[in-house]
Amino acid sequence: MDPGSVDPAHDVVRDPTLDSRAAVHAALGEPVRLAIVDELLRSDRSPSELAARFDLPSNLLAHHLGVLERVGVVERTISSGDRRRRYVRAVPEVLASTSGRVDHRHGRSALFVCTHNSARSQLAAAIWRDRTGAAAQSAGTHPAERVHPGAVGAARRRGLDMTSAVPRRLEPTDLVSADLVVTVCDRAHEEIDLPADALHWSIPDPVGVDDPAAFDRAADAIEHRIDAATAPRTIPINP
Repeated sequence: MDPGSVDPAHDVVRDPTLDSRAAVHAALGEPVRLAIVDELLRSDRSPSELAARFDLPSNLLAHHLGVLERVGVVERTISSGDRRRRYVRAVPEVLASTSGRVDHRHGRSALFVCTHNSARSQLAAAIWRDRTGAAAQSAGTHPAERVHPGAVGAARRRGLDMTSAVPRRLEPTDLVSADLVVTVCDRAHEEIDLPADALHWSIPDPVGVDDPAAFDRAADAIEHRIDAATAPRTIPINP
């Protein structure tokens, strides 16, 4: 029977997404792969980080990632810092209803870190405060002189005020005072010694593009990551 056709025995239109959804369910039916996806919904990870976190030899990790890539639930990206490095991330469009354990982070203070503290980390702190009601700060490994006007504009379009935000340098004490540390740029993630439970979200730098739409895309990506990190998770049912 063709996808989308009517089954004469039951007079029901067959959902054309059933095959792709079944493939996702099959891929996530193995506990280690489900745990990997659960982790990637929280944070981008390099293959070496995943191997260490799940105590997997490189060949077995490559197998699991291959299965997940074939059904489209994860993808690999090239670091914008060290171009030799790769990160693995979950694909939220496929995991529209995400998987795994409940991982509420509401009420937890957060520290967002990038290189210049002029756009991504500033937006992340503002959006975290707005979405969760919890405290958030941001800092940079090499702070710029000012917050980029494009970031201020993207915040304003979301009803957030960043006009008084000022870039500041990351201090060692920052990494231990926050409940949650999140790097939002690859260079910062690769440059500093992070807590074991730190998260990494590989957000493209909008400053290099210097277009309002680029700042909006960065804010959208951050907002989606925050929502994923603070929401309950259930087995995916949507394509």
